[in-house]
Amino acid sequence: MKKLLALLSASILMFTLSGCETMKGLGKDLEKLGGKIEDAASK
Repeated sequence: MKKLLALLSASILMFTLSGCETMKGLGKDLEKLGGKIEDAASK
């Protein structure tokens, strides 16, 4: 049971750390998309 818990904890940590960079990239993409929508709306 302890091995399973340790494996699960390690997996969650790994996905969390890899997700940080993914979310940062997603934030930048959404920011660019928002700028384009703003430009289109002002035309």
